[in-house]
Amino acid sequence: MSYHDYVARKLSRVPATGIADGFSVPGSLFPHQSALTAWAIRRGRAAIFADTGLGKSRMQLAWADAVHRHTGRPVLILAPLAVASQTVVEGRSLSLGIAHCRDGSEVGPGINITNYDRLHRFDPSMFGAVVLDESSCIKHHDTRTLRTLLDAFRDTPFKLCATATPAPNDWTELGTHAEFLGICTRQEMLSEFFTHDGGDTSVWRLKGHARDLFWQWVCQWGALIRRPSDLGFDDGAYALPPLHLHEHIVKTAMPTSGMLFAVEAQSLSERRDARRLSLADRVADCATIVKGDAEPWVVWCDLNAEGDALTAAIPGAVQIAGSDPVDVKEQRLADFAAGKFRVLVSKPSICGFGLNWQHAARMAFVGVTDSFESYYQAVRRCWRFGQTRDVHVHIFASAAEGAVVANLRRKERDALAMAANLSAETRDAVMQAVTGSTRHTNDYHARAQVAVPAFLKEAA
Repeated sequence: MSYHDYVARKLSRVPATGIADGFSVPGSLFPHQSALTAWAIRRGRAAIFADTGLGKSRMQLAWADAVHRHTGRPVLILAPLAVASQTVVEGRSLSLGIAHCRDGSEVGPGINITNYDRLHRFDPSMFGAVVLDESSCIKHHDTRTLRTLLDAFRDTPFKLCATATPAPNDWTELGTHAEFLGICTRQEMLSEFFTHDGGDTSVWRLKGHARDLFWQWVCQWGALIRRPSDLGFDDGAYALPPLHLHEHIVKTAMPTSGMLFAVEAQSLSERRDARRLSLADRVADCATIVKGDAEPWVVWCDLNAEGDALTAAIPGAVQIAGSDPVDVKEQRLADFAAGKFRVLVSKPSICGFGLNWQHAARMAFVGVTDSFESYYQAVRRCWRFGQTRDVHVHIFASAAEGAVVANLRRKERDALAMAANLSAETRDAVMQAVTGSTRHTNDYHARAQVAVPAFLKEAA
């Protein structure tokens, strides 16, 4: 038996376990949302890897409603902080009632939603289906979050994961999603399709001869799309206004560390030291701009001291810190979304995922993390579908930190290149699985001779 035949047999082990027919989805969904939702309903256990702003909340609500009507059992949606209340509002636009629950006593017969950190207050066996909103929280196989969710919903028949598209070399994220959905364990995925890269046993490389088969396997249970056109639909409604990036370099006296002159930070620890020493100057420069503007602002920090200093320097600013009680965080996020205060100060790790803040078009980073995903997700809280104005992002850094904006642009180029590779790998398979259609192209066959201009001919 050839390797291709062997893996093809393995691929057949991922059958659909969902609802074959007889279901419906809300007519107000966009075409790509309807197609993805119907595909996920038929699959029963699926992952929608769709880029930010493509409407994952609407899709998961439509999926949850169809599954509830089919099984007659309640459905639980787990969401990041404050996204639950936002999803309840989204449900009303689809004429769906959603119970926002804080513990198991508030569970209703239909769709229920709560935050991840309240899962211990619920009995998972009550639910016939579960949805993980912003499921990138399970990307790391050694986290307690993944283990808790695996144990809680191992026997749940219907499962849906929804998050932004993973990088094409982020095998861990694909493996943990497959394990949660019950497709296979992460180790089984690695042993079938991957090999250790050189002498480093912690680095896995996709086997060259298994590449096409691997992505065919992923597309059986995961739909990876960056834009509606990946499924053959129009992208026009998702054209975003311009994004403007402004870099502010503050000059701060830095220690020479035995050198004749202070040098630019190289290591992560050196950059963090530079951030601490320049904290007061960066906060002052940011506060000057934010105070002189009447627009709503989101100001991101990386250190607790930065958040405290920004809140003190900007009149009326409200901070959401990691130490705040969950109820306080939720209320402050709801108040900012409702326009009850103008300036929100927080970290991307706390408020950078899943929230819709199209009412704001001004943002500042007074501390930039080394995670491009965190930066990208934070920017997309404002720069997303429904934003009608140009979005301005200001980055404040010290000269010793290096070219922060240049580094972000490099990471953005790398991320876009990887996403393009991912789309090229999976576009046809996803389109076939989701819409049942294939992409048609006209092959060009050159038959006529072309006369080469004299100036292009090589000199005798």
